[in-house]
Amino acid sequence: MTLVSEEFPAVVPYRAEEITIPADVTPERVPTHIVDYSEAEQTDEQLYQEISKANVICIVYSVNNKKSIEKVRELDHTTYYLCSPFTVCVCFRVPLILVGNKSDLVEHSSMETVLPIMNKYTEIETCVECSAKNLKNISELFYYAQKAVLHPTGPLYCPEKKEMRSACVRALTRIFKVSDLDNDGILNDHELTFFQRTCFNTPLAPQALEDVKNVVRKNLTDGVRDNGLTLKGFLFLHTLFIQRGRHETTWAVLRRFGYDDDLELHQDYLFPLLKIPPDCTTELNHNAYLFLQSVFDKHDKDRDCALSPEELMDLFDVFPYVPWGLDVNSTVCTNDQGWITYQGYLSQWTLTTYLDVQRCLEYLGYLGYSIIAEQESQASAITGKLKDIYVTLDHKTSLRSLGYIFVAIIFLLYFDFLSETELSCDIVCLIYDVSNPCSFEYCARIFKQYFMDSKTPCMLIAAKSDLPETKQQYCMTPLEFCRKHKMPPPQSYTCNTAAAPSKDIFIKLTTMAVYPHITHADLKSSTFWLRASVGATVCAMLGFAMYRALLRPR
Repeated sequence: MTLVSEEFPAVVPYRAEEITIPADVTPERVPTHIVDYSEAEQTDEQLYQEISKANVICIVYSVNNKKSIEKVRELDHTTYYLCSPFTVCVCFRVPLILVGNKSDLVEHSSMETVLPIMNKYTEIETCVECSAKNLKNISELFYYAQKAVLHPTGPLYCPEKKEMRSACVRALTRIFKVSDLDNDGILNDHELTFFQRTCFNTPLAPQALEDVKNVVRKNLTDGVRDNGLTLKGFLFLHTLFIQRGRHETTWAVLRRFGYDDDLELHQDYLFPLLKIPPDCTTELNHNAYLFLQSVFDKHDKDRDCALSPEELMDLFDVFPYVPWGLDVNSTVCTNDQGWITYQGYLSQWTLTTYLDVQRCLEYLGYLGYSIIAEQESQASAITGKLKDIYVTLDHKTSLRSLGYIFVAIIFLLYFDFLSETELSCDIVCLIYDVSNPCSFEYCARIFKQYFMDSKTPCMLIAAKSDLPETKQQYCMTPLEFCRKHKMPPPQSYTCNTAAAPSKDIFIKLTTMAVYPHITHADLKSSTFWLRASVGATVCAMLGFAMYRALLRPR
């Protein structure tokens, strides 16, 4: 944070050298770089350059000097001396603090002169009188300077009208609606406690809750209803915080819900970094669907499992625009009245995630997913689908660091090119159709082209083993091929059984991936498979992937 001090001509020295106050000695824990300016030694151009880089301006005058006070008073009459730098301050949207120095030399206060000017110009954050001689209010001066930068009044409050600005009201209204988990128009004790813990990382004691509501009751007739805080009461509390100088409370809430200094939702909040591996599609995970279900239930007030136009608009009230057009009603499931059903609602979210994941992240941000679901960002709601294997995506995701096993499943697609992602797998599963005489030749060609000289373990799967086996049109049988290239023998597999398909093949695949250097003797040992078998979660994941691959039409 940079602070520029403009002092009127005073006793020598006119200007102090630049100095930096370290972060660890300031209340807000931010470094403060002080740049002094004096009209006697520097030009207006130099002043403008400093103002353009500053975060806050302190205009210092001497309370015991009538000429100095007159120059402060002239600020209200647009004279060149103060109007010019003041105009620059306004242009650069730099907050100002009026500082009356040498208060130890007078018994009276200059506040009567300064306060009308402060009330007229919203850019002036505060006024303070101090004494450099006895250090009176010096630390307060720097506290107010830091506060003016970190928790500015201007974006929140209009002193002329003595009310919050419209942008602040809009932001707090959205925050209220996101926090109103049951959508009944009030924040009950549970919702207020959750809100308090979310924004300030500390619970709110029952007595403190009652004290807050009692303050609202005394000042607002409709601020509390059914022992809960209404939107009017919520806004009143924040107006009270600001009027009492506790801007940091309101700013803490705004920033926790994603707002920047201009009271717009920050781009990093709406679009968190999400690394999507090549050849990977995007889907919502289980937690995201649970959140979306809660949003649907929250707005389905008549409990008819459909959203009427009014209910849908109420849902989108936390958005700056309506994200779904009227065409949605003709593309998703609706009831007899043409209203979007629960199934249609989820399918639209699924489609959005698949086609435009960044748009999905933005929508979840408006709904407050990271707040309500208590997640770091919306990125935690997304999973990637790679070759029928689901992986969790976030800003740190990479294929080799996920801790999962990736299987390249090569079956009858007859592609002559494999991507880099397919080649960087942990194990290769070559699948051929025992009833198709041309099937194995493709697997053999792919193996020789891509995997014969690699260290990636490979397994050959003889699919549709329930059908009569046909002689393959290749120079050697699949078993001979496996022996020649030191692969395990072909593994028979079929999904056409009355019982559930065997899981043994998935355990073998998983084990080969975990232990790529095992010998063929080990592969034949049943005790080895029992010892090397990995968790059921990984097996189930691989099983689902293989099951879907093998169930493709014959």
